[in-house]
Amino acid sequence: MDRMWSPWRAQHVETFEQTADEAGPSLFARLAAEERDEENLILWRGACVFVLMNLYPYNNGHLMIVPYREVAAYEDLTDEEQVEIARTTGRCLGWLKAALRPDGFNVGMNLGTAGGAGLPRHLHVHIVPRWQSDTNFMPVVGQVKVIPEDLRDTYRKLRHVIEQNEAP
Repeated sequence: MDRMWSPWRAQHVETFEQTADEAGPSLFARLAAEERDEENLILWRGACVFVLMNLYPYNNGHLMIVPYREVAAYEDLTDEEQVEIARTTGRCLGWLKAALRPDGFNVGMNLGTAGGAGLPRHLHVHIVPRWQSDTNFMPVVGQVKVIPEDLRDTYRKLRHVIEQNEAP
């Protein structure tokens, strides 16, 4: 297996390991409880769920929809949580189309450790924008993914679109 050195992920890995081992609130629950949305890349808050950018995205603009309530199994979500996840998915697609103009999307959940969930006790929906050109020689030959824009710049673009679309 090829390995890529990425020392900036150390803090994320350590936080994940602490979260996985402790009985306290998950990483998502802790972020939701803080009042530092821009710092935590939280873009929007609804009644049951919030939207944040993935700190280690698969692609530029990779968003996650997370229920405030820590729940591992989809069937344990309330009807209200399920409806808000569905409606928020539509919102996210619209925001991403307006801000980044992707050619398509991957939308899904990794449920349980065997299903690939990085935080298995707090489910979340991934929304990954895709472009015709996002698979190029770098991931194919170099097995390295290149994110073309700083996360903070993408955050500002998305917040601008959200503020325009969510105004009363």
